[in-house]
Amino acid sequence: MAITQLTNQIMLMFLLMAVGLLINKLGFMHPQTASDLTNILLYVVSPCLIIKAFEQHFSAIRLRSLGLVMLGIILTYLAMVLITQVAFRSVKDRNLQRIMRFGAVYSNAGFMGIPLASALFGNNGVFFAVASLAGFNLFCWTHGIALFRSHTGDRDWRAILLNPNIVAIVLGLLLFVSPFHLPSLLNQTVTAVSSINTPLSMIVIGNSLAAVRLNRQALNYRLLWALACRNLLFPIIDILLLRLLGVTGIPFYTTVLMAACPVAGNVVLFTLQAHGETTPAVTLMSVSTICSLVTIPLVFALGSL
Repeated sequence: MAITQLTNQIMLMFLLMAVGLLINKLGFMHPQTASDLTNILLYVVSPCLIIKAFEQHFSAIRLRSLGLVMLGIILTYLAMVLITQVAFRSVKDRNLQRIMRFGAVYSNAGFMGIPLASALFGNNGVFFAVASLAGFNLFCWTHGIALFRSHTGDRDWRAILLNPNIVAIVLGLLLFVSPFHLPSLLNQTVTAVSSINTPLSMIVIGNSLAAVRLNRQALNYRLLWALACRNLLFPIIDILLLRLLGVTGIPFYTTVLMAACPVAGNVVLFTLQAHGETTPAVTLMSVSTICSLVTIPLVFALGSL
């Protein structure tokens, strides 16, 4: 895949983010509106996009590739969790440590990765991107949320299994392996809803970045280590593991794309829920997103070697 095509698509997304920033500055989007749109994206639009991706003829080769991709993603998450646990152990500030650990491991795959995969590779890209989405939900709602809770053994398995994106993956797989397809009218509805994912996602991200105030007080030098892990080191580890598993083509590039995405916005939400200081979380997410304009094409260039 041409790096130029990827760079152009990322530039388009940043322009859409600029639209979101402008909307914020004009006062057209209030906090409640942004929250409602986020829920619509996560729990309605994204599931539709996933189901649409699975609405295609069954292929044993494609299913095998999906399994290998899922294995690579699980191994990558295990490596990231272990590395961050060891590397950031010396950070004494508990709030800062958990923000660094979470931010380094979890990418904004749903909001930024899925739109990029859809734009660059169409339904085939989203088909393999759902493996990354499944891995994210599995680890984020077990290991990730445990970082911000006093009782690390507390796991809300119902929230994981009933997450609309996980439900959509299960339904999509059933559609993929069965001879059945969505009725025409329902298929058109799913297609129409999923088509708004990219512009709406970027506008919501741009709106959230509008509230960020970067200054010396907000920039903690230790966050640079988490930034380096999220934007460069961990995507490179993902590349190596996928290569070892023999993953190539669209499955490879889609998975690398998802891994190269910037810090997930959940780091801010979980910090708020834990009543922690959110400035490091917002700063890490914002700087990571801005840097991804350069680091995503760089990771892809490394993956193409």
